[in-house]
Amino acid sequence: MAQNQEPLQWSPKKCVSLKNPQGSTMEYFKYLLIFVVTGIVFMTVGCSSIAIRTSVEIDAPKEEVYKILADLDSYPNWNPYHRKVVGKFEEGAELKIFVLRPDGKEVEVPPHMMRIVENQEITWGGGIKGIFYGVHSFILESQAHGKTLLKHNEDFSGFAIGFADLPPDVIAEGYQQMNMALKKLVEDGSK
Repeated sequence: MAQNQEPLQWSPKKCVSLKNPQGSTMEYFKYLLIFVVTGIVFMTVGCSSIAIRTSVEIDAPKEEVYKILADLDSYPNWNPYHRKVVGKFEEGAELKIFVLRPDGKEVEVPPHMMRIVENQEITWGGGIKGIFYGVHSFILESQAHGKTLLKHNEDFSGFAIGFADLPPDVIAEGYQQMNMALKKLVEDGSK
């Protein structure tokens, strides 16, 4: 060590300051705590939901209705709402659905196939539960005289749906248009 140099000494210095420039550290944590608690409450208690329910009775057995619904490649030929569906018809498959709403808005949706029960149910959906989550289902129920009741439903949930462009009346109208197009296609094909 050179003669005029002082020996190195360790001195405790603050590496990180948690003090808010406008106020005390305690105020900073108070506001942070309020923000976190509000966020948790908003995400759990304040979750909102939208349920869309449509149905149509089709004069054909559910096997015929299911056959058309399961043929995703044929959707552009008859489906006025789900204009195109890209992906495999198998549980777990990633899908890309191109929607044309009755108000003219085009939407691309990336769900996955959640459940397939032959001649009974097709369900797709996805998102992040609690934030934004949607489940879209087609349920087929046998009726008297060889008819089928199609229940075409969707449930949206999570705090972010309040910020999404999801007008229930427009979506329900689109589902009903699809239901009627399916009814016409199946009934005309079974004659």
